[in-house]
Amino acid sequence: MTHYVKSAAAPLPAVNKQGFYEIRMASVGGFGANVAGKILGEAGVLKLGYNGSNFSSYGSEKKGSPVAAFVRFCDSSVNVRVNSPVTEPNLLVIFLESIARTPGMLSGVGPETTVILNTPMDPDAARDFLGLSAGTLVTVDAMKIAIEEKTRVNTALLGTISAVSGFITPESVKEIIEETFGKKYVATVPANLKTFERGAKEFKQKKFAPDGKYKPLPFNRAGQKLGYLNQPIGGVIPAAGNSMFKDLTSCRAGYIPVLNLAKCTSCGECDITCPDYCFEWENALSKKGKQEQTLRRIHYQYCKGCLRCVIICKFDALTTHVESAIDKSVIEKGYVSDIKEIK
Repeated sequence: MTHYVKSAAAPLPAVNKQGFYEIRMASVGGFGANVAGKILGEAGVLKLGYNGSNFSSYGSEKKGSPVAAFVRFCDSSVNVRVNSPVTEPNLLVIFLESIARTPGMLSGVGPETTVILNTPMDPDAARDFLGLSAGTLVTVDAMKIAIEEKTRVNTALLGTISAVSGFITPESVKEIIEETFGKKYVATVPANLKTFERGAKEFKQKKFAPDGKYKPLPFNRAGQKLGYLNQPIGGVIPAAGNSMFKDLTSCRAGYIPVLNLAKCTSCGECDITCPDYCFEWENALSKKGKQEQTLRRIHYQYCKGCLRCVIICKFDALTTHVESAIDKSVIEKGYVSDIKEIK
């Protein structure tokens, strides 16, 4: 392991009124945003000589649940006495295109903010997709890099962050990556370093001036809608949730199961092992003319790409494929009649 020699901290490219350069990362569970925040924080403080802090915000620790990571850096002469979430980031990192248009995603983003988006789109198309009013937009296909290197998108995005930040050196982050993954997952270090290096090179960047095309979204802390004066009598929940509206597409890490009906026997083991009820069944006549439950499709809205169904299938009716390489018509109908349809 090479050791990066810590020197006096370089001036930060921008700071807010409190003297902080602030980073906000938006993701969901399973993509390593929490780890990325820790690596970035340690690189800035332990290797580059800044004062700083990092923490993450999330609910249940499960794949697909919302995750936000926050990192602050300041000069070594400034005391860190702020522990609130980052509301007006100097750098916003969006880990997944599928969550990019979540309400409030661009909250607090201004003309001097740099936004990094994991997407195959170029900056012009990504600006229209996001509705970005102004700022520097960086796009990188971190998912493609992660799939090819068999890693996660977090180290690819760390490479992009290092390249565009103007003060976070690649050497400092790579050393922390080696230390972090080398403790328990030493075999993954080379692949993660290569992912980092690709993320630092394979990005596109463009600065957009305020031109009135889209309106900025100032940060707004909304208060509670219900309180002791207006809550329903008896604690009634007037707008209960319904699982039919859930969408787990943002959970997928680039891979999906594909159902080949030509090999399927409707044994049901995939349905038993599926944690999210992705499989749709219907009554149909068997070859013997009897009514029976028959598997018809995968409903990909509910599929988070865990691939347990592929593992349990004894008949190779379910196989793993890179989602971006599959025709959208296959995902819409939820099956193939012959595996040759996707080859």
